[in-house]
Amino acid sequence: MLAAGAPGGVNAAPKAKKIPVILDTDIGDDIDDTWALGLLLRSPELDVKLVVTDDGKPLYRAKLAARFLEVAGRTDIPVGMGLETAKKGEGGQSAWVRDYNLNRYPGKVYADGVQALIDTVHTSRDPITILAIGPLPTLAAALKRDPGIAAKARIVGMHGSVRVGYGGSKTPHAEYNVKQDVSACQAVFVAPWEITITPLDTCGTIDLQGERYQRIRQSRDPVAAAIIENYRHWSAAQKRPNQPDPFETRSSTLFDTVAVYLAYSDALLKMERLPIVVDNEGFTVIRPGAKSINVATEWKDMAPFQDLMVQRLTSRDKKR
Repeated sequence: MLAAGAPGGVNAAPKAKKIPVILDTDIGDDIDDTWALGLLLRSPELDVKLVVTDDGKPLYRAKLAARFLEVAGRTDIPVGMGLETAKKGEGGQSAWVRDYNLNRYPGKVYADGVQALIDTVHTSRDPITILAIGPLPTLAAALKRDPGIAAKARIVGMHGSVRVGYGGSKTPHAEYNVKQDVSACQAVFVAPWEITITPLDTCGTIDLQGERYQRIRQSRDPVAAAIIENYRHWSAAQKRPNQPDPFETRSSTLFDTVAVYLAYSDALLKMERLPIVVDNEGFTVIRPGAKSINVATEWKDMAPFQDLMVQRLTSRDKKR
């Protein structure tokens, strides 16, 4: 994995070349995709070429991505609309984009997100990283339409549960991003590209609490403020009667943010090369003879990653 380049200077080493990235996201269901998009935009190691939506609800998801990019001042990044599926309705962040007109997005919006993904892979001068943080029907459709993309890209994903399940359970679970469309995940996992994943083993316990969370909640940085505004809407939509609202004190579990980090570094994580198969029930199983992929199975040190998230998402505060 590549690490961040050194700051420039007369005697400094040349900065590392930015890694071109396509974000494949089901933004608008769990709030962690929104946190991940914010972190991605604030990761100088990465060069975002396209945000493409996945797992249905293409208009809703595209509006969320486009408005967030606009708030962040990144309308140079195009948005691709993924496949329309039977998964109707919107999600807990719908209030944030209720009055947003996608036709007024200053950047490009591609109605055929599958083709936009394919074209972006092929026009990239360097091998591209597809940062996949949701179920994979759009990505599987791109692979079916043009299998050649696997020779020019690698996958970094938030998928699976290898030895640890939700909430730190010692029993693996059929993780949502896999189980939601098992056949799509199977197709992506067996294709001949390099794959790196953060399963629940490492992403399932990431959150921000205490001073770390309050720094983001109180930040005037436009990216942090947009995350918190969306989190407020999402948390209110999830809240059960007579239960405290976690929005006041902590983030939700930020699964997808770990994949953003893995797109450029694995220094804080224990990596294993494991033969992984996606079975028909949506479990990611170690099976001898299966395709080997890179799996982040444990944290070496989680706290520096949490601190890095806070620092990057509030970085504009220092310039005010």
